[in-house]
Amino acid sequence: MTKIIAIGGWEVREKTTLQIDKEIINFSGKKNPKLLFIPTASGDVEGYFEGIKKYFESLWCKVDVLYLIKNTPTKKEIEGKILSSDIIYVWGGNTLKMMSLRRKLGVDKILEKALKKNIVLSWLSAGSICWFKYGNSDSRKFTSESTQLIKVSGLNFIQALHCPHYDVEIHRQEDLKRMMKKSPLVAIAIENDCAIQIENNNYRIITSKKWAKAYKIYWKNNQHFKEEIKQNSKYSPIENLLRK
Repeated sequence: MTKIIAIGGWEVREKTTLQIDKEIINFSGKKNPKLLFIPTASGDVEGYFEGIKKYFESLWCKVDVLYLIKNTPTKKEIEGKILSSDIIYVWGGNTLKMMSLRRKLGVDKILEKALKKNIVLSWLSAGSICWFKYGNSDSRKFTSESTQLIKVSGLNFIQALHCPHYDVEIHRQEDLKRMMKKSPLVAIAIENDCAIQIENNNYRIITSKKWAKAYKIYWKNNQHFKEEIKQNSKYSPIENLLRK
């Protein structure tokens, strides 16, 4: 069974994704789910974990953390933490660095096991890109201060390219249009406070702000298309969303 909730972004200080985060918890099917926070993309900064721990404990979660940079856990330890969780919560940051380290440590294969085990895979920015085949990423700014966006390979659990922060980082819009021109895939662009929720072969769009939106973006017959993905309480077949 597949359970993924990928969020476009949030306002950290205001915790604007509360309604979506509650849905993540409900999605687990547990009253007090075990949530594992993985902050690899941010360089394992400890301060982030303290804030996340306090936030999700207030929502009745049991919160743990998996550091992959500051610590050197064995593959068995990594697998034990991931597969004993109900929710995997991946923090944002440098997507390229995160994906490279995951592949080096075998975390990509363990997360594939988590997907098949009905564990909820979630969160935003780098933490939403990673579930897709590709992502529209600003990873270069972390190493060279470059503003150029790049296409980063994700885990390929969703056969599409994902663009987060589509409303607040305006430069992504033209860049995504460029990036998709020669791609056979569609792109799923998601604004802050909006998410795509996937269960098995179906999806729906959920939001914590009524104005937040998601879009399907692609090129066909040398024409560019940008279609709003409508919110609906009911699920729709994902194959229709991923087809041009």
